[in-house]
Amino acid sequence: MKIPTKDRYRLEDKTQLVLKVNYFASLFALFFGLICSFLLNIRGVVPYTFLCFAVLNLLNTLMLKSHGNLTITYNITSVLAMVSAILITLFSGGIQSPFIYVLGIVVFAGYVSTRVYGKIYLFINLIVVGLIFLHDLSDFNIADDTVPLESKDWFAFLSILLAVYLLGGVFGKNLLRAHHKLYKSRQEIEERIQEKETLLKEVHHRVKNNLQTVSSLLSLQSRAVKDEKISGIIKNSQNRVVSMAMVHEMLYKRDDYLSKIELKPYVEELCEYLLRSIKGNTNNVTLNIDIPNYKLSIDTVIPLGLVINEAVTNALKYGIVDDKPGEITVVLKKAEGDTYEMILGDDGKGFPETVGPKTSQSLGLKLIHNLARQLRGSVTRDTQRKGTYYHLVFEEIIEDFNSLE
Repeated sequence: MKIPTKDRYRLEDKTQLVLKVNYFASLFALFFGLICSFLLNIRGVVPYTFLCFAVLNLLNTLMLKSHGNLTITYNITSVLAMVSAILITLFSGGIQSPFIYVLGIVVFAGYVSTRVYGKIYLFINLIVVGLIFLHDLSDFNIADDTVPLESKDWFAFLSILLAVYLLGGVFGKNLLRAHHKLYKSRQEIEERIQEKETLLKEVHHRVKNNLQTVSSLLSLQSRAVKDEKISGIIKNSQNRVVSMAMVHEMLYKRDDYLSKIELKPYVEELCEYLLRSIKGNTNNVTLNIDIPNYKLSIDTVIPLGLVINEAVTNALKYGIVDDKPGEITVVLKKAEGDTYEMILGDDGKGFPETVGPKTSQSLGLKLIHNLARQLRGSVTRDTQRKGTYYHLVFEEIIEDFNSLE
């Protein structure tokens, strides 16, 4: 499997970091062991432990080039460091040894690598510190202090220098570098997200403008046609285009939810537009819109808007005729899962029960039923109520918008 370029660079950086840290750790252990033997006059376990760690850790580091597994190399180094620190602590004063702080650095190194290893090393070292304390309290000693009295201050001084160097010079510096890279990556990601959001808004803006242009062309065409039937067909097509243009307009005007649309203001704006377009600014029609604050995908809202457009257009043209008073109802509620139920209709004069999408030549009825299937739902007519009411059950669609069949 081919590793992505960015991940490959990160792996190479991490490998170089492990090599650098391990080489320095082996070098310092060797240097520390020689100082203990020749300058501080420390004999026995302490200098030998330093020398053994230096050799074994160097071999472990060299083996990384053969097996290439950073996790194995890191864990072997951590175990070697922990065992070495325990032995040196036991033979340099026990719980009072300044080298005991290196055990804490092993835990810190575990958290730097991964959170899981840090927890493991923390648990082990807490137990080890407790056992060292109990060992010092008991009369049974398995390890004597091998650091001469005249060398204790120098041993403490060098131990603290080693701890400070490991914390600040190795792990602290690398943590700061990692934090800087993370901050820089976060800034880059935020900039890219902002660019994509701006691009999406621009796309929605252009789509809306193009649909508005189509709407204007249809409007001009309808005025130029003398046949009222054909003019009405063109006008209906114009309203369908406007219902889609409103979706893209709402998307590019929002500061968030570039893929989600607040349904209630969209339905209100669409119904008010249709009411003005068909009945004029003065009319006796009341809009009863009861929709909670749902945000739905564009793949759902566009076909749903077309359904509402067809139902409301038919209601205003054929249900609530002339200047008679009437009410148009749009009620939405959430059902189980991703399913929604909508009651959509008017209290006008209605039409016979025998008229349906299969028996009628009305494009509006056919669109309502086809769009309901596209919404993975169904639509039925409520014949018990006065007027024309539809019961639409649909799901939220999160996919490409498919053409009507």
